[in-house]
Amino acid sequence: MTTPNTSNASGVANSAGACDTLIRQALVVDGSGGDPAVADVAIADGRIAAIGTLDGWQAKQVIDGSGKVLSPGFIDVHTHDDTNVIRMPDMFPKLSQGVTTVVVGNCGISASPVTLRGDPPDPMNLLGQSAAFSYPTFASYVAAIDAAQPSVNVAALVGHTALRSNHMDRLDRAASDAEITGMRDQLTEALEHGALGLSTGLAYGNAINAPTEEVLALAEPLAEYGAMYATHLRSEFADILDAMDEAFHIGKHSRVPVVISHLKCAGVENWGRSSEVLAALEQAEKHQHVGCDCYPYTASSSTLDLKQVTDTYPIQVTWSEPHPEQGGKLLSDIAAAWQVDLTEAARRLIPAGAVYHCMADDDVNRILSHPATVIGSDGLPNDPLPHPRLWGAFPRVLGYYSREQKLFSLAAAVRKMTGLSAQRFGLHERGLVKTGYWADLVLFDAATIRDAATFTDPMQPAHGIDAVWVNGVLSYRGDDKKATGERAGRFLARQRIQAEDTAPA
Repeated sequence: MTTPNTSNASGVANSAGACDTLIRQALVVDGSGGDPAVADVAIADGRIAAIGTLDGWQAKQVIDGSGKVLSPGFIDVHTHDDTNVIRMPDMFPKLSQGVTTVVVGNCGISASPVTLRGDPPDPMNLLGQSAAFSYPTFASYVAAIDAAQPSVNVAALVGHTALRSNHMDRLDRAASDAEITGMRDQLTEALEHGALGLSTGLAYGNAINAPTEEVLALAEPLAEYGAMYATHLRSEFADILDAMDEAFHIGKHSRVPVVISHLKCAGVENWGRSSEVLAALEQAEKHQHVGCDCYPYTASSSTLDLKQVTDTYPIQVTWSEPHPEQGGKLLSDIAAAWQVDLTEAARRLIPAGAVYHCMADDDVNRILSHPATVIGSDGLPNDPLPHPRLWGAFPRVLGYYSREQKLFSLAAAVRKMTGLSAQRFGLHERGLVKTGYWADLVLFDAATIRDAATFTDPMQPAHGIDAVWVNGVLSYRGDDKKATGERAGRFLARQRIQAEDTAPA
């Protein structure tokens, strides 16, 4: 790689060099939250070779970035792409919106290490049918990613529910000491092969009977590997503060950072509590390293859960195994047609998926804009009628929330999707437009970028994305909204967080 005397985005002339790609005169928003500056950026051997005024440089490909923004590739910290990065390695829903790295294994469900004895338990069925789970060890999963070479980078958490399914005959009880030992052994193998850490989904029926003590014991190996703990809280409804306290206790006991997944105030009775919830987060920040992710919508999506059935907000059924013809309809309309109540209709539809319009705009705005929040889509790629966040989350942050609603600046929005995300999840040399870092980059039009996906027509690529590079390889062109066919993604092993990164704020 050519490594001349380089400067930052506000730098002046550098000595001439040679590179693979030269992006000229783009407005560089570098992912740090700092002020944007117009600069040239050179890519060589997959990395950023130079930033500044690069007059005289020679390049195999020159891109005119005038009037456009160049930022780090977006990091989707909360996905359920576990099996899709292997089965559908083009990853077009993510690549087309500027995502260059996905974090899988969230909400306690992961593709590995998994050994099924039948159908995948709910909500692991969100990741695919039983044939999609063929990775009994984490090492075999890493090897499968390397062989598939997806178009985006992949980093992975290990799911608590997946581990429970491997070692327990029933999931409606606490694990025994012997079962916890078996789970810990598998978690340790995964950590040795680069897993980010442990995730839980304690709100789900197949994990809710796991007591705090089970998770405490399972999480104990994390600190040795510089790993982390991410959690779909035990409750996002009335008991959310107690659930947050549980998460902070687990993190403090295991001496690792905590990320609260898709932080929200769900349910009408919970609307308006975001200030209280964020105050609890800030209090915990004084004593330990905590943060959260959030998706930019007021509707959630998961499996159809009887505990969440209500008439206080709309619930849209997205799929149903026994009644596939009901996909796309409101639960209330299905119940009316069947002349039964909502709960009975849901019971007949299960296993099924649903979108829950369960949040208030003010709460989403407050959580999204909080300094501790990074962005995750929580998209469900195997849903036949997916929540639009699968295709549109990141452009929506830039177009709707930053440009139109002015919730935060462009630089702040980009940091929430790049630099802060890479730091929090231990993704080494990612998330910044910085000399020597990997060239995961997005060129976009700040004036036109927006999400096109809707709840009724969700599979739509975003507007305003001009080009996407993954590890220095041009992977998406926005002029025709098509992938180039070049797939340059790779598995990203976790790097240990440095002491200064984990110090309490």
